[in-house]
Amino acid sequence: MYDAIEDPYTYKNSTVLVNKLDLHDQADLDAFEAEISSARAEEPLPDGSMDFEHYKAIHHHLFQDVYHWAGQVRTVRIAKGGNPFCFPENIESQAIRLFDNLRLANYLRNLDRQTFADKAAHFLAELNAIHAFREGNGRSQLTFFALLADHAGHPLKIEKLNPDEMLAAMIASFDGAERRLADVIHGLIE
Repeated sequence: MYDAIEDPYTYKNSTVLVNKLDLHDQADLDAFEAEISSARAEEPLPDGSMDFEHYKAIHHHLFQDVYHWAGQVRTVRIAKGGNPFCFPENIESQAIRLFDNLRLANYLRNLDRQTFADKAAHFLAELNAIHAFREGNGRSQLTFFALLADHAGHPLKIEKLNPDEMLAAMIASFDGAERRLADVIHGLIE
C-alpha cells in the first residue's frame, strides 16, 4: 500500500481505492484488480508511438474495468516505505523527458543483449521513480517494457520472471543501484 495524505482516490476513512465495483475490502479489490488486469494483458495492447501517451493508454487498457481514472496521471503525492515518488506537478515533464530520451536512443534497438539490459534497467528505474499512476504502476511498467523489448529485438520470456527478485531489483534501482535490475532483465531475454 502507498503512503498518501488527503487522498481523494480512496473511500472516506479508508485506504481502499475508489473502484468501479464499489469494493470496500482491500483483499477483494486486490483479487479483482489482479484478475481483470491479467485478463486485459492477454488482449491486444493499444497501438502507439512508444511515448508517454502510449504508456498511459496501456495503463488505461489494463485498469479500465477497475478505476475511473485509469490512464490518467495521479494528482496526489505518494510514497512507499517512506520513499517519495515524483511529485504530481512534475510527472508530465519528467515522463516526457524520459520518453524523449528513449526516442533519441532509438527505443533501445540495435543493441547487444548486455547493453540493452543495462539501458533498459535505467529506463525502468526512472519510470518507476516517476510512478505516474495512483495504482498499477508495476504492471503497466512490465507490460510496456515487454512491448519495448519486443520492438528492440530482445523479446522477454516473462514466464521466467521471479516477482520477488524483480521487486527487490526495482527497490534497489530506486536508490540508483541498477546492476541487479540489469541482471534480472538480462536473464529474461530470450
